[in-house]
Amino acid sequence: MILLAQLPSPVISPSSSEKEVRRQREGGVPEMPSEHSLFPIVGIGASAGGLEAFKEVLRFIPDNTGMAYVLVQHLDPRHESLLSTLLARTTPMEVHEAREGMKVCVNHVYVIAPNTDMTLSQGMLQLVPRTEAGGQHLSIDTFLRSLAERQAAGALGVILSGTATDGTLGLQAIKAAGGMTFAQDPTSALFAEMPQSAIATECVDFIGSPEAIARELTRISHHPHLYRSIVRETDEESALPEQEFLEREQVFQQILRVLRRRTDVDFTAYKLTTLQRRIQRRMALLQIDSMAQYLTYLSDHQAEVEALYQDVLIGVTSFFRDSSTFQTLGREIFPRLMETKATSSPIRVWVPGCSTGEE
Repeated sequence: MILLAQLPSPVISPSSSEKEVRRQREGGVPEMPSEHSLFPIVGIGASAGGLEAFKEVLRFIPDNTGMAYVLVQHLDPRHESLLSTLLARTTPMEVHEAREGMKVCVNHVYVIAPNTDMTLSQGMLQLVPRTEAGGQHLSIDTFLRSLAERQAAGALGVILSGTATDGTLGLQAIKAAGGMTFAQDPTSALFAEMPQSAIATECVDFIGSPEAIARELTRISHHPHLYRSIVRETDEESALPEQEFLEREQVFQQILRVLRRRTDVDFTAYKLTTLQRRIQRRMALLQIDSMAQYLTYLSDHQAEVEALYQDVLIGVTSFFRDSSTFQTLGREIFPRLMETKATSSPIRVWVPGCSTGEE
């Protein structure tokens, strides 16, 4: 994610004139006015072994992607962090340590401050003092969930090296909102638990080395899906010539017919904007620019039919997915229930708001 500070913060970067010359030479995305947030935001989380992974990702991302990058790492709450200074040496983008109220702006990198939890609200970073509670501290999940809520399909989440499971629920939230998800190949991570946890949920769209993730982020940054996902569909469609709109609608209906024929599920009564965003998401992942091209690909590849079907029916629930909650139940709640209940009486558990009932 790219953020622009409204308050003073440490910055190490090339001069603005050097950046503009480079942008023009490389044909980059023009910087958008800071008062707008119509650009994708990338949230990147890591824990143990994360410094080298962060460096590798930033080293291969140019400064003209038109996206913003927010990095969340597990930091020692008792000490100041040098992370922003170290990372500034590996990227031409400006690198800031996050401060309360910093406004999001393209082509900047922001790093979480020590002893804080961070969320995104109205295009600005919100920081609160870190709270100490029992169990794992999920600072990456906290940020990625807020990113999914605010950016929806314009959110991208990346999980790199680390221990435990922080970030998994955040990636699931981004996937459910129509965003894109990435995880480091566990074989390339110094600590594989965090990416392995995310991959095990089957919510990850792209798995690769930090360099491969950087190159994929750069490629996707130029796909129109990311910007369509942020601009309201009504605005986009009203700007289309009538003939183009009718042709696009015809192709869209053909895609729904392919889904119905191959899966026996009729999606015509499904929310149309959700369907359109899921289709555009698949197009971006497959490097396909037009809906007509996607229709051809879909018709020829049954695996893509299944992938689109699963995307439309995305489920973010899984058995024991909130491991810390279930650990608390087993450690603190169930022993008390067992002490007070009669031997012959049952224990009934109600899970409100579950998606499939498998909890």
